[in-house]
Amino acid sequence: MRVPFNQLTPRTAVGSARSTLATLSATVGAAGLAAAAVRPGLLALVDQHAAAIRESLGGDRRPLTAAALAGYAEGVRAAAQEHDWQPPAGPVDWSEPDWLLTRLLAVSALAGALDAPKPAPLPPL
Repeated sequence: MRVPFNQLTPRTAVGSARSTLATLSATVGAAGLAAAAVRPGLLALVDQHAAAIRESLGGDRRPLTAAALAGYAEGVRAAAQEHDWQPPAGPVDWSEPDWLLTRLLAVSALAGALDAPKPAPLPPL
């Protein structure tokens, strides 16, 4: 049985985006967000970067998606690697993270918010 291409692509794209975001969470997000929870300065930086990412992706006009966030993270990482940036070999020192790691941490935070349960709508008055 053959699956039409237009039916295969969305699942593959979503799976690829989720895989990218899961890897980002495992490498930067989990430890970085734990550090931000106890470092108010880092949390403020992450919030500022998240706001800039939302604005860049038009988050005030349409909801953010896993695909948009994954594409953004891949673009940031690719641009950094063109300038010879290398990911840290060991644990990140979150007391003074560089711009790129803070940006990727903000992407991870936004991606985590996509999966957070949404509050139930209020009943009409």
